[in-house]
Amino acid sequence: MSTAKKEYKRVTVKSLVDMKKNGEKISMLTSYDYSMAKIVDAANVDVILVGDSASNVMAGHETTLPITLDQMIYHASSVIRAVERALVVVDLPFGSYQSDPKEALRSAIRIMKESGAHAVKLEGGAEIKESVKRILAAGIPVMGHLGLTPQSIYKFGTYTVRAKEDEEAKQLMEDALLLEKLGCFGLVLEKIPAELTKKVSESLTIPTIGIGGGKYADGQVLVVHDLLGMTHEFNPRFLRRYMNLYEEMGNAISNYVSDVKSQNFPNDEEQY
Repeated sequence: MSTAKKEYKRVTVKSLVDMKKNGEKISMLTSYDYSMAKIVDAANVDVILVGDSASNVMAGHETTLPITLDQMIYHASSVIRAVERALVVVDLPFGSYQSDPKEALRSAIRIMKESGAHAVKLEGGAEIKESVKRILAAGIPVMGHLGLTPQSIYKFGTYTVRAKEDEEAKQLMEDALLLEKLGCFGLVLEKIPAELTKKVSESLTIPTIGIGGGKYADGQVLVVHDLLGMTHEFNPRFLRRYMNLYEEMGNAISNYVSDVKSQNFPNDEEQY
């Protein structure tokens, strides 16, 4: 009997592997604060990513590089306090794991102990092998991230689609198999050709989560601010906006300002 529609009271790393095995797609969204995470979790999203994209959408930086480990722990702690069902995965920020496996372990331990998160995510393949091994050896679940890796933006020089050429596609496949072999429970594939996503997904027993990776991934992730239309200048092909909150919130706030100026707010029924 298929368990594709199984209800998960609490999503775990094992749940995600089971979902892939049963053909159930995995939903994943970002959150960075208590109020948003409460809404996202109540909507039965399977995985909440406390992404280093907070650097962009919460702090206004051009890239993800400036956000610190302390700031990631702050955001993750806020999210954890809201969540009852979803698996919460936290990005290790730039500079906290790349050069020294011992530093990577210290960073991951701080996130797990100080925020209460359930797992961490790292960008890269063979070059971060020792960091991944060290974190996994400590019993901390790790999600990988291949394709477009925003922390390496200055190396790439562009946010264009990755792994279109055979050599890079081959390396990505090798890195995906390596990350699975090391013990990662899942893998984000960002902005790569759909057919490569299909090939990688079919080659792995762990689930793949796409963002700009096409329909063949085992799940999908978006930045919640983009999905809700709170951002309005970022318009990649892979983004589907489900609301236009930038306009709706702007209108609501303008109406509030107008009501205050005209002395319509508060009215007699809105005071004590």
